[in-house]
Amino acid sequence: MQEDEHITGQPQDDRFPIAQAQHPVAPIATRTVLPVALDPRDGEQSDQDEINLRQYWQVILKHKWTVLAALAIVFVSVLVATLLMTPIYRATTTIEIDRDTIKVVEVQGMAPVESSSDDFYKTQYELLRSNALAERVARGLNLASDADYLHLQHVSALSKLFGLLRHGSTTATATRSPAPVQDSKGLGGFVSAHLSIEPIMESRLVRINFDSPNPQLAARVANAVAENFMASNLERGFNSTAYARQYLESRLQQIKQKLEESEAQLVAVAQKEKIFSGSDGTSLAAQDLTSLNTQLSAVRDQRIRAQARWNQASAATGTALPADMLGSSIIGTLRQNRATLMAQYQEKLGVYKPAFPQMLQLKGQIDEIDKQIQTEVGNVKASVRSEYEATQSQEAMLQKQMDVLKTEVLDQQTRSIRYNVLKREVDTNRQLYDGLLQRYKEIGVAGGVTTNNMSMVDRADVPEGPYKPDLRFNLMLATFFGLALGVMLALVFEYLDDTVKTSEDVEKLLGLAVLGIIPKLSDLTPRQALENPRSAFAEAYRSVRTALQFSTASGVPRTLLVTSSVPNEGKSTTALTLAHNFAQLGKRVLLIDADLRNPSLHRTLGLDNGNGLSNCLTGAAKPQDVIRQQDEANLDVMTSGPLPPNPAELLSGPKMLALLTVAMTKYDQIIIDGPPTMGIADAPILSHIAKGTLLIVDAGRTRREVARGSVKRLRSAHAHILGALLTKCDAHMGGYGYSGYDYYYAYGEGTPKLTRQ
Repeated sequence: MQEDEHITGQPQDDRFPIAQAQHPVAPIATRTVLPVALDPRDGEQSDQDEINLRQYWQVILKHKWTVLAALAIVFVSVLVATLLMTPIYRATTTIEIDRDTIKVVEVQGMAPVESSSDDFYKTQYELLRSNALAERVARGLNLASDADYLHLQHVSALSKLFGLLRHGSTTATATRSPAPVQDSKGLGGFVSAHLSIEPIMESRLVRINFDSPNPQLAARVANAVAENFMASNLERGFNSTAYARQYLESRLQQIKQKLEESEAQLVAVAQKEKIFSGSDGTSLAAQDLTSLNTQLSAVRDQRIRAQARWNQASAATGTALPADMLGSSIIGTLRQNRATLMAQYQEKLGVYKPAFPQMLQLKGQIDEIDKQIQTEVGNVKASVRSEYEATQSQEAMLQKQMDVLKTEVLDQQTRSIRYNVLKREVDTNRQLYDGLLQRYKEIGVAGGVTTNNMSMVDRADVPEGPYKPDLRFNLMLATFFGLALGVMLALVFEYLDDTVKTSEDVEKLLGLAVLGIIPKLSDLTPRQALENPRSAFAEAYRSVRTALQFSTASGVPRTLLVTSSVPNEGKSTTALTLAHNFAQLGKRVLLIDADLRNPSLHRTLGLDNGNGLSNCLTGAAKPQDVIRQQDEANLDVMTSGPLPPNPAELLSGPKMLALLTVAMTKYDQIIIDGPPTMGIADAPILSHIAKGTLLIVDAGRTRREVARGSVKRLRSAHAHILGALLTKCDAHMGGYGYSGYDYYYAYGEGTPKLTRQ
């Protein structure tokens, strides 16, 4: 029985509960949160640093009907709108646009110089979208009287529906489309509004798309846009050539007239000043001066060479002359003969004396040859001198004539200033005239052979099926956006929901240990659920009983107050169930209904509430007179009794403390079913008296600020809060992981059938 006594938690002394409440003992087995002195936001901050995808998934599961409703609304709306839309057909024509045309006759400057950028193709795309091309297409197809175009003005199904909603009749004038436009600008706007240009990347191909409810009209307009675009491109080429020819003709007439006038003035000045020019435009005197200057230069060169020869000849002594002066003279022969005679003389000198007749004869021959050589040298020098003097004389004559021509040319230049100005003007006009004439002839030849740099690749065929609306694509988008909207609404509702939902919320927001989680009952009453001892409801409360036994070092407090923040959170059911559970352990249990404002135990147990706690507190009855014994052993109940006008004064009086003190001498466990904490002072008074307080929190109903306020009020009364009990947790809502408790509470009943874990 020692173990039973330890479990029952018998007090070791008779101290009042208030003394123990002022010095609370920390729980041993169930304290799993930080002390209240620490800031609970520290835990929130650490959790916010991690993205809990499972938590988001649980939020979506909790608000699954909101998500499904948003999905259904968007899906059905898009489906109905798509089915009511007028089908649009798209016809596509493909053309090729080349940067350059075929150069049959290339004329420089007639074609614009294109850069390496995409300016050329961007220009062509804008031309395809131009209003001028659209109006030209509308005029070419005669849309103003086209039956297919006029048929487009009929009322669509969507317009009929709007008209029915607005006016109650599909024939209402407001639902009809405006009258068909007849002017070219309006028709061009119709073509432009439904035309789209789609360049094919990395190619020179362009798709021309036209959308229309009429497939035949779409094909005709798409082909007409391509044809008119190519035709307008050719016309621009022809127009530019014609303009160039017209411009050149007018300029040729002007330049020709100016050329004739300038030539006439030039001739008149030449006659007046007697200026004669050669074929190259220079005057005769200037030409003569140039020719004479050339001759003078040649003669001067000859004179310089002759002078050099004469200087060499004059400097030579005896018969020594340069070899180039001898030329074809006989001096060389004479010198050879002399050398031969000298050889004979020297040879015979060894035999004969110089006076010998034969020796004298040889000597005479040698002297004769020396005289001849001397004579020839003199002749050569005279010839060189004559040549020098002749060139010198000729140079002097040419220089004199040159001076005369210079004077004449300078005089003529002075008189030809006006002439030269007019001559330059004539030359300029002639060059302009020749260039324009050549250009005019080239343009005339090239204008008739212009080719188009655009070609049709694929003509548009009548589309077989509508291009839009795309029902499958729209429904896919509707599904996506519907789910996104539903998830967003679920997150918004969850964000706006500031109630306490999970045990983590209790621990982080209130700083209390969660002693248990009680599942929500859907079809059964608490009494019916407790009749099955193996039910999850009963197992949950037995788990709470076990947690309370380890809540303090001495076990469960002798006096235990069960309270909540607001009414209808399950405190009375909890107090009654815990009383039954402790009684099953063999403890003597007294259950007191201390809610003197809205009691409920007497209705739950089917007891008369004529006498109860209020009678004892007012002194009208003794405790033993109002305590009711139950069929269950070890369990007695004291109802609230008649509702007094001053419950707070009665509870704070000495009789309530005396009642509990006396009751502890007889009972092992006293459980007080107290009133709610917020709004009244009853619960803080009782929590101050009781040795332990259990706070009931309704999952998904109790607001966070209200729960915080309850804890604050209890702590201000120096209450020993053992922990919190989370009640009415929906095990099948899947929002916060409560479904796992079904499995644990059902352990031992065979394999439980779980629909959501």
